[in-house]
Formats: sequence, C-alpha cells, structure tokens
Amino acid sequence: MSHITPAADSALIVVDVQNGFCDGGNLAVAGGAQVVPIINRLAPAFANIVITQDWHPAGHASFASAQSGKAAFETTDMFYGTQVLWPDHCVQGTHDAALHADLHLPTAQLIIRKGFHEGIDSYSAFMEADRKTQTGLEAYLKQRGIRSVYVVGLATDFCVAWTALDARSAGFDTCVIEDACRAIDMNGSLAAAWAQMQAQGIQRLQSADLLLP
Repeated sequence: MSHITPAADSALIVVDVQNGFCDGGNLAVAGGAQVVPIINRLAPAFANIVITQDWHPAGHASFASAQSGKAAFETTDMFYGTQVLWPDHCVQGTHDAALHADLHLPTAQLIIRKGFHEGIDSYSAFMEADRKTQTGLEAYLKQRGIRSVYVVGLATDFCVAWTALDARSAGFDTCVIEDACRAIDMNGSLAAAWAQMQAQGIQRLQSADLLLP
C-alpha cells in the first residue's frame, strides 16, 4: 500500500483523549494513554485539527450513580433508547475531564465539548445520542471546505465509531486510524463497531499508512 498524504481539505478529529479515559481515570480504557504519542506524530500532517472533550455536568443521566438501583455498565431505557450507564467521569472542570497533559496539538483550531446536556449522552462529535441535537461540527467542517476526516482517540467502539459513522453519513470521506485508538470492548462491542464502520465504507488505516512530515 502506498503511503497516504492527507490533503489540505482533510481534518484530524481527536476524540476524547482525556484523563478520565486514560490510565488512572474514572473510566479508563486499557492502554488509553498509548495513543498520545501516536496522535502527536500524526498531527503535523494535518492543516486542520479538531479536538473533542467529554464534558458532563455532575449527576449526568448516563452515570450509574444517577440511576437508582443501577450499577456501572448496566443499561437503562432513556427517552432516546438504550443507554449504557457509566461510572461518573469527565465531570466539567475536573482533572478527570482535562485533556491528557502530554497531548501536544498546538495547531488545533476547535474544541467540541459534548455530553453537557444533563439528560442526553453524546458519543459522537457530530450529534448527541437523541440523534437530533447537532454539535455544529458538520457545519463547521463544511464551511471550512473539509472533504475528508481521519478519526483517532478514545474509545474505538463508542465515541470514535459514532463520530466516524456520523462523519460518513454527513458525506465526508472517513478513515479511522486504528493504532491511534483504544477500545473498551464490552460484550463484543469492538468487533461490532468495526463491522458497522466498514459496512458504511469507512477506511481502516494504521498510522504507518500515512506519509508524515
């Protein structure tokens, strides 16, 4: 495979590389911090970089602690469908919600904060879990003339996959850089996410596939 040079109309979307999803965080993804040096190496190849940040209020509806009698990783029915219940994580303004200290993206132009509506979870960088509430990212990217996106970050089978699927649905050529992501992989969720992404024409790449400056 020949190396890919990201075009000027490409954007790197860095999903939720926050303390809460890295080692020692409240919802740590195994090996989460390992994506940081890979993303840092990828970043100079992109003229456009967007960062997302999970940004929950205390007592968010997706927290198991907010649902009587429920434990973390159980599910409940919300008005928009089935919701996985999570440990309290990435609460606004806390260390857990902060971007990983070693993430070095000085040319990033935009941070999208998501999950800040108390009653709705938000995995995707484009749309909240009610599948109606837009974050504004689609319009931003199209206004900037972006045609393709490369998605990296945490976690592959939730926020990365939902972001990639919504990007593809919005008409962007979409790639996920696998080794720049890590997964929760709960009850087969990782294999299911890749199957869904590949069925929609999302390209599965490795960082070595890109020609870096």
